[in-house]
Amino acid sequence: MVRLLIMERTDILDLLLVVARTLDKLKIPYLITGGMAVFVWGRPRFTADIDIVIELKKRNTAALLKALRELSQAVYIDEESLNKAAMMGGEFNFIDGTTGVKIDFWVPPADDFSESQFQRRVLRTFRGGKIYFISPEDLILRKAIWYKESESSKQLEDIRSIFERSGDNLDKNYLRIWAKRLGIDDVLNKFL
Repeated sequence: MVRLLIMERTDILDLLLVVARTLDKLKIPYLITGGMAVFVWGRPRFTADIDIVIELKKRNTAALLKALRELSQAVYIDEESLNKAAMMGGEFNFIDGTTGVKIDFWVPPADDFSESQFQRRVLRTFRGGKIYFISPEDLILRKAIWYKESESSKQLEDIRSIFERSGDNLDKNYLRIWAKRLGIDDVLNKFL
């Protein structure tokens, strides 16, 4: 069954579903963030890659590596980066040979904010499959952090679009508490 889904993969959204199913099968907790999450919580916009935050333990690396390599005849994945991320946190990349799409996998630090994001992740039906996405509040907070680090106006545009589309349903108290703790309240006060 999985092999059939893999062979039918033709675009970035198909790849997203296949990778989410793979992570579920391996029992690796994950959440989709970045442009794909903005697509769900804000205004749809073009994104050329997929950003996935995963809780990866060293004991899961061999199974994940094998599963990702089986997704296509031609893939790129750096085993050393994957193992390093599992031990120390950080990022590793996967490039799917069928679609040419890059996935950035992020292994977060063991901190309260990362833990909160996983507790608050949201299961959404997406193209007939079930996928965990970062909550809109945590996406706003992440985008504000990235804005502070890069001063990229794209981050502010994404925050604005999430407020416009999801604003009435947002937990603004949660946003205020975490913005203060993360030192990004100056960015969020423009929207709150």
